[in-house]
Amino acid sequence: MKSGLIMSTLILLPLLGIAGGANAQEAPSTTATGQVAVSGSVSRLCILGEPSRAVVDLGQMVQTSGALVGRIAALANQSVTLPGSFCNFAGSAIGVEASALLGDAGNTPPSGFSRAVNYTATASGWGASGTAATTNAAADGSAPEASASGSIQPEPKLGDIDVTLSTFTAPQNALLVAGNYSGRVTITLGPVPVSE
Repeated sequence: MKSGLIMSTLILLPLLGIAGGANAQEAPSTTATGQVAVSGSVSRLCILGEPSRAVVDLGQMVQTSGALVGRIAALANQSVTLPGSFCNFAGSAIGVEASALLGDAGNTPPSGFSRAVNYTATASGWGASGTAATTNAAADGSAPEASASGSIQPEPKLGDIDVTLSTFTAPQNALLVAGNYSGRVTITLGPVPVSE
């Protein structure tokens, strides 16, 4: 009896092995798979928003009455915003270049007069701190340019840049020569600190 039991066990084992082998076979595939690599690049880009004011008109810059008549008046701070400015990479910085307001009378003014108005241009909203450039033109209008660069922005950024013009002065508090005065503020946003 024992030998019959052993025999039937031996017969079942090979049959189970055959059934398992039949399940392991796969049906032929009708689908083939291939891969195509896709790549691209994004250029480093900085964009300044459109200034909220294209022209800052200070109007009459001298006092027309009182003890300081003919000398520069107390001019209010002026603000311009460049909304939606951005750089899409880390390591950008803002630069400010300011040019003093110079009178259109190009000749050297007589002693006690000036054809230059100096001011400070401050840009904020980029990097850890803002940056400011203060002009220091002479009374004859020479050396009107000033520039400064701000701290580095460590990440890509989208935001508003605010520019403030303040502290308007005439060299040696001189009388201002009559005429039209003009200056310029240039804001630069780029991958490295901007200074000249």
